[in-house]
Amino acid sequence: MFNPTQPTLKARIAGGDCIAVSWLALGSAALVEAAARAQPEAIVIDMQHGLWDRRELEAAIGVVPSHIPVIVRVAENSATAIGMALDAGAEGVIVPLVESAEQCRHAVRCAKYPPHGIRSAGGVRPLMDFGAYLEGAKHIAVMVMIETAAGLVNAREIAAVEGLDLVFIGTGDLALSLEIGAGDASKHAEACAEIKHACDDASVPCGAFTGTTDAALQRREQGYRMVVAANDIDVVVQGFKRATAALAS
Repeated sequence: MFNPTQPTLKARIAGGDCIAVSWLALGSAALVEAAARAQPEAIVIDMQHGLWDRRELEAAIGVVPSHIPVIVRVAENSATAIGMALDAGAEGVIVPLVESAEQCRHAVRCAKYPPHGIRSAGGVRPLMDFGAYLEGAKHIAVMVMIETAAGLVNAREIAAVEGLDLVFIGTGDLALSLEIGAGDASKHAEACAEIKHACDDASVPCGAFTGTTDAALQRREQGYRMVVAANDIDVVVQGFKRATAALAS
């Protein structure tokens, strides 16, 4: 859970680290606690496609020690979705489906208090010591996802938005949007590289969703600054498959 007196995520992103995250979608605070015990560099809780409700989100963030940043991939680019994630104790947000600089600026403003944004003051955790939280909230990280053909076209304008900490490529949705089939890896690689080059030119870190450890290692070697080391769906499904196969008659 975010400790506003000892923020780490925004500085680590700016400092050049490649952050390997554990991605949690199954809606279980117990799984988040298990993931935290593995000491990942950060944890992402997926509110867009995951099974989380508000109470379970609060519980999940609460079991993560403050030295492990918690990021929430919010359900949508709205003040309500972004504010809820931050009120729950997230140290950063990933905003999906951003396709323009205007949408990116909106995401940044939703994550910041006045006069720099429109975030509403509230939430159980912030109000426990709002003075300290207000000071620490300056260090909350704002990340947006480029994952559509329109986002690709506008990548340079998106990356240039003031207050943006990182662009995260939604590799799966990008392939769907560009109508890239399984046999056209080169076109997908070119699209990702184009987004990364736009980020490099704007001096904004670029990350990418990775579905395997090998892909995460490859993206890290390519200079991406946030990758997915593990996700709970694959960990659980593949674990059951291996165990069942080992004992199959």
